[in-house]
Amino acid sequence: MSTPFRLGIAGLGTVGAGVVKIVQAHGAALAAKAGRPVEITAVSARNRGLDRGIDLSPFGWEDDATRLARRDDVDCVVEAIGGAGGPARALAEQALAAGKHLVTANKALIAHHGHELAEAAEAAGVALRFEAAVAGGIPVLKGIGEGLAANAISRIFGVLNGTCNYILSEMEATGADYADVLAEAQRLGYAEADPSFDVGGIDAAHKLAILAAMAFGTRIDFDGVVTEGIERITLADIRTARDMGYSIKLLALARMHDSGLEQRVRPCMVPEKTPIGALAGVTNAVVAEGDFVGQCIFTGPGAGAGPTASAILADVLDAARGHLSPAFGRPAACLTAAPRLQHGEEHSPYYLRFMLADRPGALASIASALGEAGVSIHRMRQYGQGDPVPVVIETHDARRDAIDAALIAIAALPVSMAPPVAIRIEEV
Repeated sequence: MSTPFRLGIAGLGTVGAGVVKIVQAHGAALAAKAGRPVEITAVSARNRGLDRGIDLSPFGWEDDATRLARRDDVDCVVEAIGGAGGPARALAEQALAAGKHLVTANKALIAHHGHELAEAAEAAGVALRFEAAVAGGIPVLKGIGEGLAANAISRIFGVLNGTCNYILSEMEATGADYADVLAEAQRLGYAEADPSFDVGGIDAAHKLAILAAMAFGTRIDFDGVVTEGIERITLADIRTARDMGYSIKLLALARMHDSGLEQRVRPCMVPEKTPIGALAGVTNAVVAEGDFVGQCIFTGPGAGAGPTASAILADVLDAARGHLSPAFGRPAACLTAAPRLQHGEEHSPYYLRFMLADRPGALASIASALGEAGVSIHRMRQYGQGDPVPVVIETHDARRDAIDAALIAIAALPVSMAPPVAIRIEEV
């Protein structure tokens, strides 16, 4: 009989428990696909007595997760603890140092320490896999790192946070405001009690940093991701966007320029009749553009016990088969530290919203400030009546530093009654 491939699972929350359920439900199929039995031998979690709806009695228990790295009956550690440091990082480093394969769903860990962990895995001759860290059950990392390996990727972008996409699409569909939809998302379990990690764009930024490293062969640079959340998006912006033929999405985008790597997570207006523009609910989508294959779209469930555990087990099967390809698609020593595109060099059309005093010359002063900054107006519209009155401008292609300079000047004008809002318009 073939030697079993033995797992130690750290963390028995939604994801870790999901892994146990899949192994218990599909053990025979996993064995057939791996060419050897896949077994769980040990687990670890903070609360041993918690009822998780799964039978843990056949497994060894470790109160200290790092002890899984030292067990002789564990070949592969599955890390589902979470967090960039602390027990998760300690376990990852010790597992690789002990010659154990490591499979993780921890995007923060990989975004902050992925390069060092990749070096450690290669030195130990073991696998480091993290498909579940980006876009849940969608096999996007394997698709880019392996399926598109013959292509030069020019741009990668997508919707990487289901909480934000649910909030924005529900605001558009129902006409409810941000606070009410966020409360409903929390009630449904789509958003945490403290949703700042999601709605502030940090979750998507972790995932984008990993995607960019895989797509462009660069070292991970999470600190280089320009990040802005959805907190300032209003129902008026969403309605105006729809009137203009756009949807607002929290778009994660990475693109390599001659002068450096652009990485940003920001609310963007995208054409509504595109796969990204039409994306609703908690679904994720990633689009990669290759020079020979063209545009490839990956879409599906971006979170949840089943999808994330499914991605973990796919990585486990690769390790069980002995597939030891580099974690980021090429050896860690070949990953380059790309220069960052300087903030302000990025350019696109923009949607600008102003609240102006209803007096003669107000629009002229706005147009003059934009012109002095080198920003050309494509179209302008006043929405509604009253004082102040909302005015929306769509610009032609403009550098971000020119937009920022114009907004600073406009905010200081006597006719400007609220901070201006700028939303990038992106062709997807």
